[in-house]
Amino acid sequence: MGPGVQRSGGSVVTIGVFDGVHRGHQRVLARAAEVAGERGLRVVALTFEPHPAEVVRPGSRPPRLTTARRRAELLRTAGADEVEVLEFTLEASRLTPGDFAEQVLADRLGAQAVVVGANFAFGHKAAGDVETLRELGAKYDFSVEVVPLVEGVSSTVIRELVAGGEVAAATAELGRPHRVEGVVVRGYQRGRQLGFPTANVETPPHTAIPADGVYAGWLQCVAVGNLPALYEGSRWPAAISVGTNPTFEGVPRTVEAYALDRDDLELYGAHVAVDFAARLRGNTKFDSIEALIAQIHADVDEARRITGS
Repeated sequence: MGPGVQRSGGSVVTIGVFDGVHRGHQRVLARAAEVAGERGLRVVALTFEPHPAEVVRPGSRPPRLTTARRRAELLRTAGADEVEVLEFTLEASRLTPGDFAEQVLADRLGAQAVVVGANFAFGHKAAGDVETLRELGAKYDFSVEVVPLVEGVSSTVIRELVAGGEVAAATAELGRPHRVEGVVVRGYQRGRQLGFPTANVETPPHTAIPADGVYAGWLQCVAVGNLPALYEGSRWPAAISVGTNPTFEGVPRTVEAYALDRDDLELYGAHVAVDFAARLRGNTKFDSIEALIAQIHADVDEARRITGS
């Protein structure tokens, strides 16, 4: 739907990239839902695709904490009735704050109220701030409410935690475990040969993948494709390996998840999610296959303890 298309009905709009839909985003959505309930309106979460940084500074796109599908799902869980995606093009990036307020908020979304975080900026070269938004709200007949930030919580900080393997700290900021999604593809099948068959997850470009190492978490089947329907939605505690597996040289970087005590799963072609609960250790080159297997047993026991399985 283009910027000039009028939407029916009124809305409470909240705006952002919302990558990760972390606790700060959730606070804004919760307040938007309260305002909508008080005024009998719907909540619209307005987000952008692709990431604005990629358009304004090509090549600078940050790693994604969530896929577009997952982000929309989380926004709805957090309180949005609708998720509206604005295609972020060079033309869109050049909208002045006034143009954005008129064309997108007033005309496209029928905004009667806008709820944003205290650091909100918008318009060409981020020229508008919350005070600008209030001035434009008076002009285009929508109220503005600013929600205080959750101290220390930001998508940038969470990306840094994930990149450093600090997934437990990322969980605290997100309000849930960090998730990596992708399609299960055939790998070298070394895990199966060792007695621990893994789902080799091919992730989309720009995914925020934790630092190399071994983790405890969960493997979930999101969509089964041609697989048995009984797999869909199934979630298994897992031991997860990220990296190149230094014991076997020349292996590309992978994300592999072993569903604990399951050697019967055939997930090739399934869309799966890997949730990271805790980092167990870094990657190590073992002197023998026997030493590697012994360590995997220890990792599985620790993953079982952490996931409560």
